[in-house]
Amino acid sequence: MFQRILVANRGEIALRVIRACKDLGIEVVAVFSEADREAPYLALADEAICIGPGPSVESYLKIPHLISAAEISNVQAIHPGYGFLSENPHFAEVCRDCKIEFIGPPPEAMRLLGNKNEARKLAQKAGVPVVPGSEGLITDDQEALRLAHAMGYPVLIKAAAGGGGRGMRVARNDISLQTGLKAAQQEAQNAFKDGSVYLEKYIEQPRHIEVQLLGDRHGNIIHLWERDCSLQRRHQKLVEESPAPNLPESVRTAICESAVRLAKAANYSNAGTCEFLLDRNNQFYFIEVNARIQVEHPVTELVTGIDLVREQIRIAAGEPLRWQQKDIRQQGSAIECRINAEDSANAFRPSPGRITRWVAPGGPGVRLDSHACEGYQVPPNYDSLVAKLLVHQPTRAEAVACMSRALAEFRVEGIHTTIPLHREIFRHSAFMAGQVDTTFIERHWQKDRQS
Repeated sequence: MFQRILVANRGEIALRVIRACKDLGIEVVAVFSEADREAPYLALADEAICIGPGPSVESYLKIPHLISAAEISNVQAIHPGYGFLSENPHFAEVCRDCKIEFIGPPPEAMRLLGNKNEARKLAQKAGVPVVPGSEGLITDDQEALRLAHAMGYPVLIKAAAGGGGRGMRVARNDISLQTGLKAAQQEAQNAFKDGSVYLEKYIEQPRHIEVQLLGDRHGNIIHLWERDCSLQRRHQKLVEESPAPNLPESVRTAICESAVRLAKAANYSNAGTCEFLLDRNNQFYFIEVNARIQVEHPVTELVTGIDLVREQIRIAAGEPLRWQQKDIRQQGSAIECRINAEDSANAFRPSPGRITRWVAPGGPGVRLDSHACEGYQVPPNYDSLVAKLLVHQPTRAEAVACMSRALAEFRVEGIHTTIPLHREIFRHSAFMAGQVDTTFIERHWQKDRQS
């Protein structure tokens, strides 16, 4: 086991990894930008090192700064968290070259699965259903038009690299396809330095189901069942839960087994998530693999009782998995709400600033993962996530009621948050019945929330 680990991230996930390290008796080194200098969680690390100014390109994305911090602090491993460099195969290779263990999948698997077009090809070889679409990248308008006419509108233009909804456009006719193609290519180039795109058939009102995976370096791969992440806005998840409501057991089993087949085909190890779309007929289609720990990983932790971050560390240290597939069970129902520093009543505008009041919810079955507190200054430089509110109860109906109670208790002042929106969601009859899809917010909330 490692004696000392550097956490190459910030905020909630940095605190999460620090706690996991402490639970394993491992010393931890935190890094921070000038914008995060006063972050309270830094005091929990054994050492904290400044790696640059506030902008992430000058700090958390600066590989030489992170490697220098790791070398001067004498760590054996780096945990990248999620976001930033967590899915960057070059960073993983640099760590390996510097004889520092990267706590994540091998760079070869990241490179293979990080390109959605290549991942799609691998899925097909592994017998995993994929959304009908182009066999390769789209290079010109005429090719795109020919494929769209063959598949039938609507179609989805997708960036081959990256994620988070960037480089993605829905086209419902020839004109929107041609304009969307150029816009998606430009957005993908700006975001990922790779403007390549491909086409898929657009599935109307799908559910978004993802499968949590764990694999060790000895060839063992298991799934930890599924999460439903359908409730989202502009491809950004708002609510996640496990088990997925109203999902037939045969489909649950098939989708999880498909995820494991794909991971084995990619020689995957460490934690990862295989994502699928589910149509109205419960037919599922592979869309991508997130080769890292997910924001919503605590949902799976609550229903399986397995600490995923601790397991990431154990796997990176060379330990074999401690479970077989038959050992993994879903116990009860868990739900997570992402609490962002955004004004959901005003087009979800970011709301950085100082938190003047912070009253956290509690009670049986409630978990709050957050680096924020009263007096904390939410910086404008980064993702707006300030907390993950989770509940775990014996049934989904009890979990929904518990979350409603927890959201009513949660008080944050000084900044706007998405708590009011979540309170509305948990009162909505369709959500309470588990009848959600990726267009839920768009269909049920005012248009000014989508602008």
